[in-house]
Amino acid sequence: MHKKLTSWIAALALSSLSSVVLAQEITVMISGGFKAALEQLRPVYEKQSGNRIAIVPGPSMGKTPQAIPNRLARGEQADVVIMVGDALTSLENAGRTAPGTRTELADSPIGMVVKQGAPVPAINTPDALRQTLLQARSIAYSDSASGRYVSTRLFKTLGIEAQMETRARMVERIPVASEVAKGKYAVGFQQVSELLPEPGVTFVGELPDSVQYITRFAGAVTRHAAHPAEGRALLAFLASPDAQKVVRATGMRSVAQKAPVRLADTVQ
Repeated sequence: MHKKLTSWIAALALSSLSSVVLAQEITVMISGGFKAALEQLRPVYEKQSGNRIAIVPGPSMGKTPQAIPNRLARGEQADVVIMVGDALTSLENAGRTAPGTRTELADSPIGMVVKQGAPVPAINTPDALRQTLLQARSIAYSDSASGRYVSTRLFKTLGIEAQMETRARMVERIPVASEVAKGKYAVGFQQVSELLPEPGVTFVGELPDSVQYITRFAGAVTRHAAHPAEGRALLAFLASPDAQKVVRATGMRSVAQKAPVRLADTVQ
């Protein structure tokens, strides 16, 4: 009996050692919109798979060194990228992702916040949103897809482009809501999933449907991934029904796993 127990313990130890040896660290470059969901799902995935996830944040586009395309261009290593769908398409066209690995993950609407304790304005109609912005002393928007839409199309659609020139500013690299919480701006726009985790602000709501801009988030395994199989498994996990419940709780919307759908044109 003692010998059998010793054998079982030895086998269990060997099994545990094998799991440790086989455990991989999956490097994920990710833009802000999906980051909250991944951070909440990371411990679940790590427990189930035995692998670890290293999160490398960065915008989906732009000139900053932290932008995902710029990181890859410098030769930084990543197994998976999760970013704005149109920006991912550009990486696919440039041959930086493994063919057939693209996975549609979520649709992300734009929302607005004010500093906690400030009056909550109405933005439920385009006219109400217009009046709120005209009365705001200062406005912040992000340096990613949502901010480009706000600055180049939303203001124009609302007919307040000229008035916004001196009041609206782009916030680079950091969450818009954090600047609103400090009182640097009266209102802030960003994807809902990036606004909700920030303390010190009140979430006013999403943009009205007629002027809303939905950003598709998708992921893919990179062409030179160190752990391509694990990367594929991670994307499949993130697209699974159970994981999507968490994704929706962060302010995003689930998408059907079919061919990529371009819900919003690229904002130039």
